Amino acid sequence: MDIKVLGTGCPTCKSLEDATKEAASKLGIKASITKEEDIVKIMAYGVMRTPALVIDEEVVVSGRIPSIEEIKEFLTR
Repeated sequence: MDIKVLGTGCPTCKSLEDATKEAASKLGIKASITKEEDIVKIMAYGVMRTPALVIDEEVVVSGRIPSIEEIKEFLTR
């Protein structure tokens, strides 16, 4: 599973990254979690508001930090 956290380095982007790592850990999912801060690459996903969460190249949420439970649901789809 390939997971990307899109954001320019703001505290909310870091919070989403931490929550995503925690959710994946709780589920025992082996995933590559990376943070993308390049605005051009972020815009290529069609994201206008950060932070955003991308799972296997699909934007699942943007503009807010979902709860850990919600992230777990995204990861188990």
